Amino acid sequence: MPDACDYQHFRANVRRLAESRVAPHAASVDEEARFPVEAREAFRALELAGLAFPSPLGGGDGDLMAQVIAVEEIARVCASSALVLLIPWAALAPLVRFGDPALQKLIVPDVASGRSLASFCLTEPSGGSDLPGLKTRAHRTSEGWRVEGRKRFISNAGLSEWYAVLARTDGDGFGVFFVHRDDPGISFGAPERKMGTRGCPLADVILEDCRIPADRVIGDPTQGYAYMMQTLTYTRPLVAAHALGIAQGALDQAIAYTSQRKQFDTVVARFQLVRGMVADMTTRIEAARSLLYRAVEKADANDEEARAFAAMAKLFCSDTAMAVTTDAVQLHGGYGYLRDYPVERMMRDAKVTQIWEGTNQIQQLLISKYAFASH
Repeated sequence: MPDACDYQHFRANVRRLAESRVAPHAASVDEEARFPVEAREAFRALELAGLAFPSPLGGGDGDLMAQVIAVEEIARVCASSALVLLIPWAALAPLVRFGDPALQKLIVPDVASGRSLASFCLTEPSGGSDLPGLKTRAHRTSEGWRVEGRKRFISNAGLSEWYAVLARTDGDGFGVFFVHRDDPGISFGAPERKMGTRGCPLADVILEDCRIPADRVIGDPTQGYAYMMQTLTYTRPLVAAHALGIAQGALDQAIAYTSQRKQFDTVVARFQLVRGMVADMTTRIEAARSLLYRAVEKADANDEEARAFAAMAKLFCSDTAMAVTTDAVQLHGGYGYLRDYPVERMMRDAKVTQIWEGTNQIQQLLISKYAFASH
């Protein structure tokens, strides 16, 4: 594992990239609800898209801590741009961990190079947290698999070349299937009109008599649920890092604004109540960062507590993001309510972090189960 100096150097490099190549376009990406092409091009140029993947597949061999740092630093200036990295990393995580080498070689190199995107397809119209209740089905055929169903709220739907689809198979079994955008029977719904992360397209993925080859399933086609549960231990820290980055960006903006804004002939940052709010925001963020990094250490060590700590990190970082961005808007006064200032966008972006990748109420259930089992 790299030492602290290596991580600091990596963070500094990603921060420079974020501030020079991503931040200047963040407002227009949100305002126009457009995909952040500038960020994607920057990630490709610096080979950041492949960080999460092993070098034999064209990746950068970045461990989970490096991935977390990258997502955190990009989200600090643009939450939508951070998802350009996070979504494909999460979508291909079960493939990298449990997939056949031939299927890995078919899909991963193009995503690692930044030429292709990939999406995770779990949620359905009836809900997302109740994975055993999913209705999408995959049926064996003489030529492979026929997938039928509808997935909802899928990030980058229509833009991604590859879709990791969790579908029910035989009996109570589930499989994880990879569907290509050009496969017969796949189509996409109308783009959703969202509160935040407006640069990340969201739409239904519709699978109607969708035919795919037999080798497009990961591992055992009855163990997909177990694969997904294990994968979430590694993807939830990325979601937590996304939230943490938004929170840090909002705090940075609040400090900059209050340090130059004057009221009653005094710089606002000198007011005692303002300093108290900034102190609380800073403390929340540092506590969240410590919990997140502990979750990463446990995941890297395959610790039996890793799943619970991933849930804690997701819960605490996303709640912190919502609280800190709300306070940042408050510290801007009336200007915080205007789109002219980044904190308005950051507050909207923060909300989804409490909902996706398992709602925070689901995280509470997981954490409480761990707590009771530990005593």
